[in-house]
Amino acid sequence: MRDKSEVIAALTDPGIIAVVRAQSRGQVLPLSEALLAGGVRVIEITTSTPEAIEAIREVSKALGERAVIGVGTVLDVETCHAACEAGAEFIVSPVTKPELVTAAHEHDRPAMLGAYTPTEAHAAHEAGSDFVKLFPANGLGPRFIKNLLAPLPHLRLVPTGGITVENAAEFLNAGCAALGIGSALVSQAILANADWHELTRRAEQFVAAAKAARL
Repeated sequence: MRDKSEVIAALTDPGIIAVVRAQSRGQVLPLSEALLAGGVRVIEITTSTPEAIEAIREVSKALGERAVIGVGTVLDVETCHAACEAGAEFIVSPVTKPELVTAAHEHDRPAMLGAYTPTEAHAAHEAGSDFVKLFPANGLGPRFIKNLLAPLPHLRLVPTGGITVENAAEFLNAGCAALGIGSALVSQAILANADWHELTRRAEQFVAAAKAARL
């Protein structure tokens, strides 16, 4: 199992985090394999996925060191502990809940609290959050992030919502540490049709965009 610093490094290189809201537990392993085939190795399985904790346990065991599996949409400490014990290597919440940082760090796992405003983002950082999830980022955009980081350059921001292949580079160039990609990558149509080939193709596109931006 990687330590916290190794997971943090993986989250930011190249900086694409697949946010997975699967329709069933059985989809998680094949879709994770499809993402890996496309170069996306950081996979956040949200608690809205049926039997999410067991899905995390299965995919963590099956993919081992090849993938970095985390848990998303964490709202309480109990879920945080259960996910970490199942193999989750990072914890993501859409809200600023400091006790989740404490729980994640007890397992030597990085935490990513959610925020929307500068005050919330800084509060998440002061609570010890290793990253700050800007959510929903649809209405914010790269310019907002650049303006936010001007007075608060210490924040490691991960916008989620509204990130596409076309604008991914803009967000990274604005100073984001990584990007959370949901339906633009793992769409409901892909899940409904088990179109893992298309998922791999999209993953390749996002990874290429991120690597180009990093250069």
